[in-house]
Amino acid sequence: MNPDLNHLQAYPFEKLAALFGSIEPNSQLARIAFSIGEPKHPTPTLIQEALLEHLHGLGTYPATRGEPALREAISAWLARRFDLHEMPIDPETQVLPVNGTREALFAFAQTVIDRTRPSKVLMPNPFYQIYEGAALLAGAEPVYLDCTEKTAFLPDLDAVSETTWDQCQLFYLCSPGNPTGAVASEEWLKKLLALAERHDFIIASDECYSEIYLDEESPPPGLLGACERAGQQNFRRCVVFHSLSKRSNAPGLRSGFVAGDTDVIQQFLRYRTYHGCAMPPPTQAASMAAWKDETHVQKNREEYRTKFNAVIEILSPVLPVDHPKGGFYLWVKTPIDDREFAQKLYAQQNVVVLPGRFLSRSHQGTDPGAERVRIALVAPLDECIEGARRIRRFIESL
Repeated sequence: MNPDLNHLQAYPFEKLAALFGSIEPNSQLARIAFSIGEPKHPTPTLIQEALLEHLHGLGTYPATRGEPALREAISAWLARRFDLHEMPIDPETQVLPVNGTREALFAFAQTVIDRTRPSKVLMPNPFYQIYEGAALLAGAEPVYLDCTEKTAFLPDLDAVSETTWDQCQLFYLCSPGNPTGAVASEEWLKKLLALAERHDFIIASDECYSEIYLDEESPPPGLLGACERAGQQNFRRCVVFHSLSKRSNAPGLRSGFVAGDTDVIQQFLRYRTYHGCAMPPPTQAASMAAWKDETHVQKNREEYRTKFNAVIEILSPVLPVDHPKGGFYLWVKTPIDDREFAQKLYAQQNVVVLPGRFLSRSHQGTDPGAERVRIALVAPLDECIEGARRIRRFIESL
């Protein structure tokens, strides 16, 4: 067996199951799950219809690099969304469709890490657990950059030593952040770009929540846009990951893409050719329809805003809670230990939230996930309201 497997921690939901153990929740109340970030809004009809109309494609092997028409649709979307006018993405060499960004984020580290020299992978803390697992199984050392209120829930780039930067091969970024909802400004991104140039590391920007945000007039900036405005030709050392799971409420479609630096994308394509993970033709057709349409995406944002407004109004008298700039999570500070909070809330109110410690690592004597829980507002509006009322009743009973 690969000995690096021994370094992996249990996944957050395994920890949650163990935490609840033999707890019997209140049987008088229906279960409300705020723990898993699985979108529950209906998948748009245009995606379903495109999928069904192209089932005849199941009779052919798909190409790993995807169909030209899909790559062109992705390139056009990136140009529109991130104002890539001077440096448009080349659909032939800088775009690669993937079967969901989870597997791509993991496989990417296996492609870019050079095991023959010291290798560190920097990542936000708390973080999406795939970053850590990918680093460990690539033979690299994860380095956790605490994201707290003091740092506006973004990694403090100035706190990283020169030695660590010199040994960094890969930097995982998530903006808007999971679980914090923090958004990196274009100036922050340009600062990271300069560091990547100086210390020669690759930036993997997980932008899967980029299309769920608070202000319709101020969408979150992206790494590729920052590259153009910084004059970084050919998106050197930069790769972005986007998904239809959150943007288009299609987690079961397993569709996303990777785009950026030509040389990096071509090496990633080489890896994936052996990995054997080409996107099925019907999925490609459905994905193309999704990337070409913005109406359903705007409607999706409006639904999330409505839920956030309703839930925050209910919780704000008892919890310090603010509307995140992006994503669909509330990253809430708890009045008691986060694990105890989750246990008692489940037992008394049959509401499931995820303890913050399950998404973070203790680092330099502190844990940025301690005394926080992640609340995923993915359920229908009435269920979110009912869940918020139960959380409030629970807090008032403490």
